Amino acid sequence: MFIDTRRLENGTHVTAAVCIVGGGVAGITLARELNREGIDTVLLESGGFEPDAATRDLYRGEAVGIPYTFADGCRGRFFGGSSNCWGGWCRPLDPWDFEKREWIPNSGWPFGLDLLRPYYERTHALLKLGPPNFEPAWWEGAINRSDVRRFPLVTGMVRDTISQFSPPARFGKLYRDELRRSRHVRVYLHANALNIATESSARHVTHIDVATLAGPRLTVSAKLYVLATGGIENARLLLASNRVQKDGLGNDNDLVGRYFMDHPRLQSGSVHFSRNWSRNKLYDIKYHYMNSAVASGGTHIASQLALCADVLQRERLLNARVWFSSIFPGEGSAGAQALFRCKQALLAKEQAGWRLRDDLMTMAAHPIDTVGYGFTRLFQPRSLIRGVRFQIIVEPLPDRDSRITLSPTQTDSLGMRRVCVDWRLGQQVRHTFDRTLAIVADELRRSGVAAVELDEPIEGGAWPSSFEKEGTWHHMGTTRMHESPLQGVVDADCKVHGVENLYIAGSSVFPTAGANFPTITIAALALRLSEHMMHKLALASDSSTKISGADTSDDGLLVAAKTVFGMPAQGGRALR
Repeated sequence: MFIDTRRLENGTHVTAAVCIVGGGVAGITLARELNREGIDTVLLESGGFEPDAATRDLYRGEAVGIPYTFADGCRGRFFGGSSNCWGGWCRPLDPWDFEKREWIPNSGWPFGLDLLRPYYERTHALLKLGPPNFEPAWWEGAINRSDVRRFPLVTGMVRDTISQFSPPARFGKLYRDELRRSRHVRVYLHANALNIATESSARHVTHIDVATLAGPRLTVSAKLYVLATGGIENARLLLASNRVQKDGLGNDNDLVGRYFMDHPRLQSGSVHFSRNWSRNKLYDIKYHYMNSAVASGGTHIASQLALCADVLQRERLLNARVWFSSIFPGEGSAGAQALFRCKQALLAKEQAGWRLRDDLMTMAAHPIDTVGYGFTRLFQPRSLIRGVRFQIIVEPLPDRDSRITLSPTQTDSLGMRRVCVDWRLGQQVRHTFDRTLAIVADELRRSGVAAVELDEPIEGGAWPSSFEKEGTWHHMGTTRMHESPLQGVVDADCKVHGVENLYIAGSSVFPTAGANFPTITIAALALRLSEHMMHKLALASDSSTKISGADTSDDGLLVAAKTVFGMPAQGGRALR
């Protein structure tokens, strides 16, 4: 059921067994799982079914570290969350991404890949992926095309890896009807969480204070609460909930908002493929992204190069992924950019402020660039390629001083303090960029795939002008997971240390980021969290039944059930 919170009476109080804050990949995944188990659930979504400027503005803040875009266009504050602007890339983290690596400070998860493996497998149905198979040889054989071939990697230092593409799954559209028909989940639209209220010791959440831009305010009480608002907003809401703890909820050890991470991205070098490899589509983003030629059984895939685990350890490097980006006629021009935005619109990707009419006029004003770029993208004549560059993303170092804080002066239209994002990248990241590209370049030369000219090293100098300062919009780490409250905000079950009924879902709990795309791991962790929460509610139900003891009348059992699983919502109008 969907409820427009703007239509509720001011001061409405809502109760449930579980309250989820955030209607993105993590929040919707949790809601679907709880619905299947018949658990009374409230999901609070800040926006509606479509983006709107006033709600989008709530995400804005100030970049105080590396110049960085983190609001418009890279997060979606309406039903479906950031799946509305997601590119669809999916690959599980590598096994060593979970491990404590002595050359990477603050690395290591409380568990390994084996624990998440069954949940990764379950994400394939959720995200509309192909089989849970990421073996390059299998996909090469399944596609069976002469222009989709793996490189003959000869040094033993470089490996190729496979990513699958979700269509991409826009959760707000894909699962809307299911949640509309749900008997156990109520989705409150236009409902902005302002404060997580607790009792005097701040060890138990009592309710969430909620506001709408239209005026009405309400409270939501539940047995268990989950924050699923993203890598920036999860930290912001905890820091803003400071009525009992002056530094914010769950922030006893000054960790909330710290260790902010994103994957830095760079284009570099010049690659000259040999004749035998000049038409290969498998590793080039201009050809492998959602290309039917690089697909099997309806599943689109792509391949990236990475260093082998023993090389990372020997060279003391962070993880990284490398692929290629061909340079087309008109590349970077206004016409080409307008054409690319139109393609993104066909993929239903949210683009703040995008208007078809404006881009059509831009393309008409730059016909040569537009036609040259579009013709090359569509028909892929290699004779028109003006060059090929590396594209690389690198695992960020978990840096305590890379962080999210609240602005001392700026507030949004709801009166919440806006965020300050201090994104930092150190010398180890720079070294990983340089050394990874050097090793991959040597591999390509030795294997006869390509001749390579590398740019000047970036270690010890300024970031090059081609550095894409928006990163990849993978906001991670700000409520990191660790068994010790001295080193993490949440424990291995994603429960906030010291708060008995508050959990966090999403990439903000990642202790390290790997060099892969986070959505599939976000979904896997949400599936695991749903099982933990159902188990905890079941234990509470058993305990309540034992406590009620002799009172086994219908009224007595009803009271026990209400105690554990919450009450139905009061007021509100369902959206049809």
